[in-house]
Amino acid sequence: MTAFLIDYLRLIKVGSALARYDVILPGDYHRRLPLIAQFGGAVMRLFGGRASGRQGERLARALEQLGPTYIKLGQFLATRPDVFGVEVTTDLSRLKDKLPAFPATHARSALDTEFGETQSQELFPELSEAIAAASLAQVHKLKIGDQYKAVKILRPNIERRITKDLRAIKRAARLAERISPSSRRMRPVAFTETVSASMEKELDLRLEAGGGGELRDIALNDNYVHIPAIDWTRSGQRVLTTEWIDGRPLTAPDALDQAGLDRAELATRVTRGFLSQAINYGVFHADMHEGNMIVMPDGHLALVDFGLIGRVDIAERRFLAEILWGFIQRDYKRIAEVHFEAGYVPADRSVGDFAQALRSVGEPIHGKNAADVSMSRLLLQLLDFTHIFGMQLRPELVLLQKTMVQVEGVARTIDPHHDIWAAADPIVKDWIKNNLGPVGAAKLSLKTVSDVTDRLKRLPQIMDKLEAHLNQSGSEIRPSHQFPWWAWVIFGAGLTGALVALLN
Repeated sequence: MTAFLIDYLRLIKVGSALARYDVILPGDYHRRLPLIAQFGGAVMRLFGGRASGRQGERLARALEQLGPTYIKLGQFLATRPDVFGVEVTTDLSRLKDKLPAFPATHARSALDTEFGETQSQELFPELSEAIAAASLAQVHKLKIGDQYKAVKILRPNIERRITKDLRAIKRAARLAERISPSSRRMRPVAFTETVSASMEKELDLRLEAGGGGELRDIALNDNYVHIPAIDWTRSGQRVLTTEWIDGRPLTAPDALDQAGLDRAELATRVTRGFLSQAINYGVFHADMHEGNMIVMPDGHLALVDFGLIGRVDIAERRFLAEILWGFIQRDYKRIAEVHFEAGYVPADRSVGDFAQALRSVGEPIHGKNAADVSMSRLLLQLLDFTHIFGMQLRPELVLLQKTMVQVEGVARTIDPHHDIWAAADPIVKDWIKNNLGPVGAAKLSLKTVSDVTDRLKRLPQIMDKLEAHLNQSGSEIRPSHQFPWWAWVIFGAGLTGALVALLN
C-alpha cells in the first residue's frame, strides 16, 4: 500500500510539471481523444501554464526539470513519432542531460568505496574536478605519468532514485493499458520494460565496460570510428576508466571548423560505423547523439559512453539488411514479403497492397538528393501505414529505430547533403552477398552438415537413454521373440521420431 501511494504521488508530481508546460493531453490532440480525456485535458490546462515554444520543446523542458529518469524516458519517446508526431519527437531527440556536477569530495568517496581507500589513492592519485556532468554520472580527468585517462563516476544514490521513478512509470503504463484498449497496440507496458531494462544496465558500469570493450574490437576491424580502450584495473560497478580522447565533441560550436576536415567523409563514417555494427555484428552503440561523438585532431570520429548497447539477433539483422537493400534496389514486393516473413504485418493482410503502399513511399525519393527529401513527410507516410496494416510495435527494435533516427540526424548535421542510402549501399550489399547470396548459401550448407553431424554423434547417448527408460518401464526387457507387437510399434515410432528430430 505504501509503494502504491508513493508511486501515485510521484505521478501527480509528473502531471503537475507537464501541466505547467502545457504538454499533458495538449490542446493540439484535443479532437483525437475520448470525451473523458478531452475533459481531463481541459481541466488540467486550467491549472497549467501557457509556456512558449513548440509542443516538443515544452515537453523537453518539462522532462529536463523532472530529472534523470524522465530525461532518459524522453530520449526513448523520441523513437515514437507514431504516437507524438514527427515534430515532437524531433524536439525530444535533442534532449540534453547535462546537470550540475556533484562535489569532488563525493567522487573521491565513491572511489574509496569501490577500491578501498589505500588502493584508490594509488590508482587515482591526481583526479581533476568534473569536466562534464550528465544525468547519471560525471567525468573527471586522471593523470597517470605522462598519460591522461577519463574517469566516469555515477551520481550518489542515483540507483535508488531511478528505481523509484521507474516503478511509478511502470504503474502508469499498466493503468494506461487497462483503461485504454486503443493504447495496447503501442504496447506501453512492453515499452516501459524495455526502457527500464536499458536504464538498469546503465547503472552498472561493469556492463558499460564490457560493451565498450566489445565495440572496440569491432571498431579495430572496421576502422569507421574510434572506441577508447578500457582500463579494467581502474573500473568497477560505479566507476569506469578509459583512455582519454583529445578532440572536440560535436556539441561544440567549432567542432567541425578544424582545417582539412572532410565533412562528407565524416558523415559517411557515422552512418557506416553504425550500420556495420548492427548488421555485421548484431551489436551497436545505441546512444549516438552529438554529445557522445568527439572529432579527433586527425579528423576521425571517436564514440564514448557505452551505457546503452543495442543487440539484434540474426533474424532482425536480416530484416534490416533486406529492407534497406529493397529500398536501394526499389524492390518493394520483396520489402513487403520480408515484413510478412518477420511477422511485423498480420498474415491476413495483402502482400501486394503493402508493396503498393511501400512503393508510394520509396518512389518519390528515389534519385533525389538527400537535402531535397522531406524526411518528416516520408516518416508520416510510413506511420500512417502502420495503422492501416495493423502493424505492432516490436520492443526488441525500439533501440535500433531510436539509433537510426539519431544517426541520420547527426550525419545530416555534419553534412546537410548526406545521402544515407548511398552511405548504406556497400555495407548492406556485402552483408547480402555474404549471408543471402551463393557465399551465404555455402556457409549455411556447411553449418547444416556440421549440425547434423553433431546430432548424429549424440545418437548413441539417446539410444542408451531410451534403453534405460524401457528397462525402468518393465521389470526387465524380455527377449525379442517374447516382446509384444505393440511395444515394437511404439519403439519404432519413437526411434523414427528421434531420427527425424536429429536431422531437421
